[in-house]
Amino acid sequence: MNLHLTGHHLEITPAIREYAAGKFGKIKRHFDNVIDVNIILSVEKMRQKAEATVHMSGKDVFVECEDENLYAAIDTLVDKLDRQVVKHKEKLSARRHDGTGNHAVAE
Repeated sequence: MNLHLTGHHLEITPAIREYAAGKFGKIKRHFDNVIDVNIILSVEKMRQKAEATVHMSGKDVFVECEDENLYAAIDTLVDKLDRQVVKHKEKLSARRHDGTGNHAVAE
């Protein structure tokens, strides 16, 4: 999983980079087919904004989140992404199996 971290009107410190990398490890644990993650952290007046685009096999997922604290915004962002990634994983596994639990045969 490639992790690209960008800051707009914000310097990305090693502490922020380590925190984000640790949190995005949660997504990697739930779904192995994550190829690339682009994170943009920005400051707009008193609001901290975090955006992420996750490129996985078969789908791209975009999520954005705002908060007064940058670390809280990253936490909320990871939670939203995790829900969407798990939903995508469940859809993939549902397509591979029919209702009886057997593998569906491609015709």
